[in-house]
Amino acid sequence: MSDNNNSNRLYRIDFMRFRGFAVVASLVLSIAAIGSLAFHGLNFAIDFTGGTVIEAGFKNPIDTNRIRGELESVGFDNPTVQNFGTSHDVLIRLSPHEGSKGEDLRNKVIKALSQNPSDPPEIRRVEFVGPQVGDDLVEGSVIALIAATVCILIYVGWRFEYRFSLGAILATLHDITMILGFFSILQLDFDLTVLAAVLTIMGYSLNDTIVVFDRIRENFRKVRRVDTLDVINLSINETLSRTLMTSFLTFLTAVAMAVWGGEVLRNFGLALVVGIVVGTYSSIYVATALAYKLGVSRADLLLPEKEGSAADHRP
Repeated sequence: MSDNNNSNRLYRIDFMRFRGFAVVASLVLSIAAIGSLAFHGLNFAIDFTGGTVIEAGFKNPIDTNRIRGELESVGFDNPTVQNFGTSHDVLIRLSPHEGSKGEDLRNKVIKALSQNPSDPPEIRRVEFVGPQVGDDLVEGSVIALIAATVCILIYVGWRFEYRFSLGAILATLHDITMILGFFSILQLDFDLTVLAAVLTIMGYSLNDTIVVFDRIRENFRKVRRVDTLDVINLSINETLSRTLMTSFLTFLTAVAMAVWGGEVLRNFGLALVVGIVVGTYSSIYVATALAYKLGVSRADLLLPEKEGSAADHRP
């Protein structure tokens, strides 16, 4: 029996058979994400825009629309009001307000929220972020993403081969685009925790891709007279159980943070959930599919034979 038949018998799922459909799906989703980012942009939280965050508690359940109207009545433009943990607690985000800082702003908010004397607000937290700090955070975030991308390119190119390097970079950019597009389409708050999730997913997705690439290189050296597509399929099947187990357990943790983590961790958990799903997918259908399309082959990954090695193994 030939090695080709052996390889076909060893792997159960022909992943690369669906690579054309996967590429089309990725292109459509990427265009939708980029279009949303271009026309709607991201809903940057106060971490980046500057302003004030206030956490307040009440004895009775609160109508957030009423709170929003009370704040607008005293001069705050487009305040963001949402329940924080329970229906008795609210988190208020205010854009930078001229002439109102520190204690003056706190008193102005208390006055706006105290229109019901029987249920006065309990101000638990007031945080102010200046616009310059927000600008610095945006600049630092962009630099961090660019630096991480360049480091990935150098590392994968050094460890494997430039075709794999391009595949890993495209998969990483694909994952970032999907997360940013998700937050842009739904207009969810994009804050520092979400940025941390994006950087986390970059490392997670790269690790997943490296595992697959490592097995492809190993199988190129072990399995002879098998074409590239079969080697890729065999390698993905061999690493599938590890990938699914790791992704599933991480996914459960991210879902727990998104559902029960409260306002602080909710968007961080959502970003991780989206990133884990698209990261697992891109390791199979973006990174490896691009490497195959660019023509990676056994000769690109085999170690050069030393002189006399053939004679040493000659019977």
